[in-house]
Amino acid sequence: MDLSDLIERNAAFTPDRVALRFEGNDLSYAAFAARIAAVARGLQLVHGVRRGDRVAVLAANHPDYLVLLFACARLGAMLVPLNWRLAVPELAYMVTDATPSVLFAGAAFADAMGALAVQFPHIPVLELESGVAGLADCAEGDGRSPHVGWESPLLIVYTSGTTGRPKGAVLTHAALQANAVMSHHMHAMTSEDRVLTVLPFFHVGGLNIQTTPALLCGASVSIHARFVPDAALDAITEERPTLTVLVPATIQTLIEHPRFGATDLSCLRAVATGSTIVPQSLMDAIEARGVPVLQVYGATETGPVSVYTRLGGDRSRAGSTGLPGLLCEARVVNDAGAEVPSGIVGEVAVRGPNVLREYWGNAEATADSLHDGWYRTGDMGTRDADGYFYIRDRKKNLIVSGGENIYPAEVERVLAAHPAVADSAVVGRPDPRWQEVPIAYVQLHRSATVNARELRAHLSRQIARFKVPRDFIFVDALPRTALGKVQHHLLRGTR
Repeated sequence: MDLSDLIERNAAFTPDRVALRFEGNDLSYAAFAARIAAVARGLQLVHGVRRGDRVAVLAANHPDYLVLLFACARLGAMLVPLNWRLAVPELAYMVTDATPSVLFAGAAFADAMGALAVQFPHIPVLELESGVAGLADCAEGDGRSPHVGWESPLLIVYTSGTTGRPKGAVLTHAALQANAVMSHHMHAMTSEDRVLTVLPFFHVGGLNIQTTPALLCGASVSIHARFVPDAALDAITEERPTLTVLVPATIQTLIEHPRFGATDLSCLRAVATGSTIVPQSLMDAIEARGVPVLQVYGATETGPVSVYTRLGGDRSRAGSTGLPGLLCEARVVNDAGAEVPSGIVGEVAVRGPNVLREYWGNAEATADSLHDGWYRTGDMGTRDADGYFYIRDRKKNLIVSGGENIYPAEVERVLAAHPAVADSAVVGRPDPRWQEVPIAYVQLHRSATVNARELRAHLSRQIARFKVPRDFIFVDALPRTALGKVQHHLLRGTR
């Protein structure tokens, strides 16, 4: 049995229930299950996709994105979601690393699709909707691998790394199922729920906090291609969803929208949020409208659900992200990995079936992050006497801007390739809209000249726009430790 079987079971129980709604069109569970089976056959027959192969997707949210996920589950293959906000060189690195058998791209990303097709002529690059539709018309057949089980890998989700190169976190069928069980527990989710999904599927937050859990318990999901505040408010008014997930940046956008105060939110049983330390003022603005706000803490590597506040549970502890989830463990540890007493700051570690199996093709990074099954998050936090977690700081040097992770090492690596740059350090600066934005301190080679506009253009050709520093501060020297390591924390204190 595997994850795709749960869609078939829901189709057997409630064939006519709406599984997915997108741009005014509904897809029933029966039709969803049939499309998954047909596309799995097509992937197998046309592209030779077998157990262990990879299928990449570069697209905005769309029902066929989820069809591909469950078709991969049926085949024992792995889906590789690609972040459409990234630049082509970043995407090319991931394609090189994952070596997919086929790549699907949304029509809106034709330029990137064309560039990738030129760089990888041996990989079929197909437009998502027409490509999936073509596969669904293939000949009859089962399309199921008999060698797939809960421990089989299903997702490779790339996350930026402290070394400046992204790493592919491998999540199994069991990881998604564990996330689903904990999401059901967190939200008191049932088949009667209607989930509104506006966050991107290339993030585990958009994919696994509510979307896949809803489908695995037979609920209905309304998909938006991207977050558009007017469309989100229209959906709340007209479709009356019961649950949704919003990151701080999208909450901020909604509460500042002129229609927010007049929009009836009474349909919502809860709004879930996370991805960063969430300002209390944002949660208060939603709670003031009578909608409970639930916090979820985790990482790409934990699927992401690992610590959360629960609907109907104790949400009175200001600043707390809640208790360890129903199927996993979490603790706060010192540098040696020993658990520290309550109230003492340490590193948050998570263990359970939701945790990544490995980093794709990167044994060194896997060994560095997993210790006796415990994933060391790098996030600093405390735990009170009742076991509730409080996240005090994020991963060392990590910048979280509008829900997107930016690792300074990644930006610094590209800056270093400019002939005028001797060294650089990228840090986060508080921002009222995005929580943080990156800024760069730049040390030039002696006698070299370059301006901020030129550096911005250099970076924009290599990395996503949201990673490009808002400001460039030119300095004669960067603060360093006795061993020569740049002290980012001192620069954060001077901005």
